[in-house]
Amino acid sequence: MAKTSKTTTDTEKTRKITSGPLREKARTMNKLIMAVGKVIQKQGYAGLNIANICKEAGLDRRLVYTYFGSLDNLVETYINQKDYWKSDAREHISSLLEKEAALCSKDITQLLQGQFDAVLKDKALQKIIHWELGEKNKVLRKLSDGRERLGEELFNLCEPAFENTDLDIRAILALQIGGLYYLSLHAKSNGSLFCGIDINQSDGKERISKALEKVVELCYQETE
Repeated sequence: MAKTSKTTTDTEKTRKITSGPLREKARTMNKLIMAVGKVIQKQGYAGLNIANICKEAGLDRRLVYTYFGSLDNLVETYINQKDYWKSDAREHISSLLEKEAALCSKDITQLLQGQFDAVLKDKALQKIIHWELGEKNKVLRKLSDGRERLGEELFNLCEPAFENTDLDIRAILALQIGGLYYLSLHAKSNGSLFCGIDINQSDGKERISKALEKVVELCYQETE
């Protein structure tokens, strides 16, 4: 019995020693990642350098290389956490892909409305989209290419339903997704009405969401 107790105690000590550094590493990495977002919001993407990020985090700049290898890898980690399709929607998309069933209008509507909500409420994500539109950058291109690969998997579950129609569902969804991005950025950056609709007000946002849902429903009615 004594021997078993000693073994258990030794194991617990080892676990505690190991978990301490791991927790500290996770905390440090999270501080650096969060600092990227703070720099973007305060100084824009032009201010994204190791000095500014580490000053915001209150950490030594060498830790960026220790835990991420480079500034690009750190920024990429932050952007991936902010990208709607790889963060907020990831669980829903994974569930849809695992079922391998054809996507219905409700599935698509939920994803698009989720994107609309995510961009409207997240100032850092808005700045990232502005950055993606305004500057050629290998990190942002990598993010975009990854988003396209994920989208291709969803289209494989969606397109077969439209084979016997004259609807180009890819083009229709491209217009909707692009429109939602633009409406969100316009509402938060410019603040004025768009087609007489104030998207910053709950009733205006609801009008856009309902219109989005109706367009998807009309598309699926063609498949019947």
